[in-house]
Amino acid sequence: MKFYSTKNTSHLVDLRTAVLESLPPDNGLYMPCQLPDMKKAVLDSLVEMSFQDIAFELACPFLSPDFTSSEIRQIVDRSINFPAPLVKLDDRLSILELWHGPSLAFKDFGARFMAELMSRLVATDSRKLSILVATSGDTGGAVAAGFLGVEHIDVYILFPKSKVSPLQERQLTCLGKNICAIEVEGTFDDCQKLVKSAFLDRDLCRHFCLSSANSINIARLLPQSFYYFEAYKQLIISGLSSNCPVSYCVPSGNFGNLTAGVMATRMALPVRHFIAATNVNDVVPQYLQTGIFRPRPSIQTISNAMDVGDPSNFLRLLELYQNDWQLMSQQLIGMSFDDVSTENAIVDVFDKKKYLLDPHGAVGYLASKEYIGLFEDTQVISFETAHPAKFLPVVEKLVGNVTVPKALSTLSEAQQSKIPVSSDYAAFKELMLSLKN
Repeated sequence: MKFYSTKNTSHLVDLRTAVLESLPPDNGLYMPCQLPDMKKAVLDSLVEMSFQDIAFELACPFLSPDFTSSEIRQIVDRSINFPAPLVKLDDRLSILELWHGPSLAFKDFGARFMAELMSRLVATDSRKLSILVATSGDTGGAVAAGFLGVEHIDVYILFPKSKVSPLQERQLTCLGKNICAIEVEGTFDDCQKLVKSAFLDRDLCRHFCLSSANSINIARLLPQSFYYFEAYKQLIISGLSSNCPVSYCVPSGNFGNLTAGVMATRMALPVRHFIAATNVNDVVPQYLQTGIFRPRPSIQTISNAMDVGDPSNFLRLLELYQNDWQLMSQQLIGMSFDDVSTENAIVDVFDKKKYLLDPHGAVGYLASKEYIGLFEDTQVISFETAHPAKFLPVVEKLVGNVTVPKALSTLSEAQQSKIPVSSDYAAFKELMLSLKN
């Protein structure tokens, strides 16, 4: 499989280059040259396949011939080794729980897949690979857990000061070993700008062999397409009518998760609509309504992982829809909700359904219910992207005590380690060079 830059379709690279370099030199984003039709290999026999079987079949076209069939199976089995259960909330709405991995967030799927893939790609290299990643909340924890202790790879995680939850911060700062947490005085967008500037800095790249584990890296998106098929399978098994359309509601920040879903449709997954559910950082819903894309500084909310004012993967969405606003707005429906509405949804669902949503899942729930009011004949799958316990100050204020899983509770006694830096690139570069020395 070859990959091209969204800014230059004639710039073609192999899997190794796309994954390890992350960004093309023209500052575009890598895309696969073709998205294979998986109807025969996957869709026609979906209900008989395990989640790992689905992931293996979907991964093969992208990882072959760089890896053998046996190696691809190992990558899948070692990374996609936890479930994504579908929970029926009512007759029209189901929740896909994507938080059953080690960091209790959906990004475990992409991070663990990348760790397995990258560790094999660099196994014989003389230089260490340096992963540079910005996080608005869950990415950092998933990357830290996925890459912890992986040989030949160091990880530098940039997070915005005071803008991730306390437990999310501890997931970044308590692991040590090959994981270095950098606290940036600024927003997630500032963190992301530092990462992008670093990749384009030739001087810094002479000192570091840089790669990214953000969704700017195509290897993060590929495994996220797997659970769209898995969710559809579970809906069929539960009794989905063959003529009932299915729509997916995706709480969105940097839009990698939704982009993976659109890629899944190109690989034969039947989807009526995608609902792009955001908090007040609604630049994509605004684009879908007006045709005008206006990035702006992000606003802090209780659904912090979606506090993104200039989503990177918008470039990929434009590419998938041929830069055609009308075409995109026919399949993507954007909706946004403020913190008060989000809090009310958490309380309402907990009281009436005895189901506890996290703030991001609550935004998805609100969008799903509004969408169902518009399209009464559709089944909706809404993503619950993180365990509610990761947002204790918000959730416990609304519903009372929440049981904290052991994976999080053990962090409360661990020693934190983080390095502060301003959002100025020169200061960040100086810090990185000092860490190298």
